[in-house]
Amino acid sequence: MTVPETPAVPAHFTMSEDEIIAKFPNRLRGYDLFRKMGSPKHVVAPMVDQSELAWRILSRRYDADLCYTPMFHARLFHQDKKYRDEQWQTNEDERPVIVQFCANDPDVLLKAASYVVGQADAVDLNLGCPQHIARRGHYGSYLMEDWDLISRLIRKLHENLDIPVTAKIRVYPEVEKTVEYAKMVEAAGAQIITVHGRLREQKGHKTGLADWAKIKAVKDAVKVPVFANGNILYYEDIQRCIDATGVEGVMSAETNLYNPALFSGKVLPSWQLAEEYLEICKTVSTKSSYIRAHLFKLFRYSLPIHTDLRQQLVVAREVEEFSLVVAELKTRLIEEAATTTPPFDADNVQVDEFGYRKYPHWICQPALRFEHDKQHSKSKRLLNECQTSEQVEQASEQTEQTSEQVENNSNETTEDSDTKRQKVATA
Repeated sequence: MTVPETPAVPAHFTMSEDEIIAKFPNRLRGYDLFRKMGSPKHVVAPMVDQSELAWRILSRRYDADLCYTPMFHARLFHQDKKYRDEQWQTNEDERPVIVQFCANDPDVLLKAASYVVGQADAVDLNLGCPQHIARRGHYGSYLMEDWDLISRLIRKLHENLDIPVTAKIRVYPEVEKTVEYAKMVEAAGAQIITVHGRLREQKGHKTGLADWAKIKAVKDAVKVPVFANGNILYYEDIQRCIDATGVEGVMSAETNLYNPALFSGKVLPSWQLAEEYLEICKTVSTKSSYIRAHLFKLFRYSLPIHTDLRQQLVVAREVEEFSLVVAELKTRLIEEAATTTPPFDADNVQVDEFGYRKYPHWICQPALRFEHDKQHSKSKRLLNECQTSEQVEQASEQTEQTSEQVENNSNETTEDSDTKRQKVATA
């Protein structure tokens, strides 16, 4: 294990903590910030083009305590007013909210962050994005080899921004390096640290399980609040995660997109959440590409059956057009639910051998992906991955990509069951 060496006081630490406190006497730190935001336990993750204002409003209605904006590109946010006005939406009722940026230039990051002062509770630095675009742009998790740059980015905000800075990180294979990394982020000035318990390589079909043990190690090592991210499929997983890691709050990304009622513990039909979301979109300007992506996820397991409506979603552009498709799909799904034998009972949901709940396709539920183990001629599940609907998912992705191109031309249980899930997912 190689941990980058850093001097006791890096050269870019131009102010002591006492001097920073004197400069920003009213700026909240650590647990004071956490308590001022209402001690949030349920946190909606920053998701590019997906955690927009309308979706955040919907999530808050179902017990989300804190929401992050989508990740904004700091340079574009600073230089391009059109980009800034299009991406950054909020209203007077939307608090607490944390604005997330990706960046690799401390001065540019500070300029971008300055635009949201007075409208956000904090600014978050994205250190977790694993996508290839982040590699090309040199941001997100692809800064993990450059601790000095990460420290300078955070420190620049800590010494100069009127609101607090936080950070969202991923883990390393080694727990010791992960802990040292988190301590470096804390020392630079991060007032809350979100730990996504997966490696940078764990993405797409290699997602796999998040490592709660590493999250716990970080929580035990730092003195600021910690949020955990990863392995949250069902409401009960939230408390399991808190009990296992000791974190202050739990963040959900993908599962929130497929079931925005996750934090409420309610088991609801997909059409109910879709209709409510579209009603919000009638009052909050929302890009059609965002709406379409959300509806594809809410109806993930129903659209492969009602393929004609899937095509209608692809070509829809206005909220009213989306509403017509949802209304028709709702009618069909209600008819299916009425003829299902035995009728679905939300209080008596069966589980499969791995502990995954067997919901009918019209119920909001997490996305599960499968990977086939050809060597042993049997299927094994990886948490947050699905192969039985792989062709459908690919078709959905293709249609979403097609619709986005058009848009651009026209202007993301029991202990025994848990043990099985762990074994299968890490096999």
